[in-house]
Amino acid sequence: MSTQIHANLTESQVTEISESLGEPEWLLETRLDALAALDGLDMPDVIRTPGRDWTNLDALDYESLVDPLDWAQEKDRVSAEGVDVLDWETALSEHGDLIEEYFGTVVDTERDYLTALSTALFSAGTVVYVPEGVTAEDVKIRTRMNSRSLFNYTLVVAEESASVTILERQSTGEDAKAVDEGRYYSGIVEAVAGENAHVQYGALQNLSEETYNFQVKRGHADTYGQINWIDGNIGTRLTKSSVETRLIGDSSESKIVGAFFGHDDQHFDIASRVWHEGEHTTADLVTRGVLDDAARSVYEGVQDVGTDAWDTNSYQRENTLMLSDDSEADASPKLIINNHDTEASHSATVGQVDAEELFYMTSRSIGEEQATNMLVEGFFVPVLEEIAVAELREDLEELVAGRLRN
Repeated sequence: MSTQIHANLTESQVTEISESLGEPEWLLETRLDALAALDGLDMPDVIRTPGRDWTNLDALDYESLVDPLDWAQEKDRVSAEGVDVLDWETALSEHGDLIEEYFGTVVDTERDYLTALSTALFSAGTVVYVPEGVTAEDVKIRTRMNSRSLFNYTLVVAEESASVTILERQSTGEDAKAVDEGRYYSGIVEAVAGENAHVQYGALQNLSEETYNFQVKRGHADTYGQINWIDGNIGTRLTKSSVETRLIGDSSESKIVGAFFGHDDQHFDIASRVWHEGEHTTADLVTRGVLDDAARSVYEGVQDVGTDAWDTNSYQRENTLMLSDDSEADASPKLIINNHDTEASHSATVGQVDAEELFYMTSRSIGEEQATNMLVEGFFVPVLEEIAVAELREDLEELVAGRLRN
């Protein structure tokens, strides 16, 4: 059983959050059910490699980090023509039936302890609704965390033949007071792509390095639907991130692109998962990360091909570059194949800067530090080339360059 933190949580606190957001009775009941379920739930599964559990979520002092009624944020939302990008209270008023139809259908509200905790306590919410046939490319969500803890929820619904590109940024506000003991950020994203719909969701996390970060992004793609994820992680003390797609409909597709850069004693636990359920489905998982100092990372990639997923194409590549002898990394790519009509591959590498490349550059009057920085920037190029959103690509390049300068 997991570490329990709910001794200081009460039904009245959950009710107060729900009432402050003008939520209907069914949603309050969902929150209270999640709160009651905490006793029987374990922490999220952690990635295990032979002889080692890389991430110990039970060791975190959540009780000192979480105050359900003390939350503060700055939230900027930029919409596009024909698309509703709404705060939670407004969305409930204008699209209550839509929320009731989809809330908790993509990410199980009680799938593990931290997800249920987020269901019970989330106070920051956004709904992106893209009606049938609408195309939008410039939807933006910026969250600045100004409190000790923040529970965020995002619902994206793209109807038939709709298309949307969403860029989300997460950071700690400049006015937020430093907290030596840590902060806690929780983010749940549910995305639904209807028939022939396209959702591209890019997220760039640069929270302060005193923050513990738990996030789940999960999507369902219908027939000819497409869900693409871009997940960049630069900040936090510890990140536990899972990006997932179920390819439910025939000829549905998904691409999951990940990038991370750790230094000092940062820890990244990254997972990319795809389930092939329909026929003629395609998935591509690409992740690259860099570690310096005493940073650690572990990656798990899962491609699960179902028995009815005829004519499947599924590919996975993960590479981690270590700049320090004190950094640690491991990867656990997995193929689960239950249909012989499948073309699939997976690969993972962990290594240091190539000595020959470094020697070649330093022998041509390039300083060792500059040469290493250039090799790191070049290492990220294959991932950057997969990012179709120019603004996100440029932001990630800038953050990588900033990390190298430091």
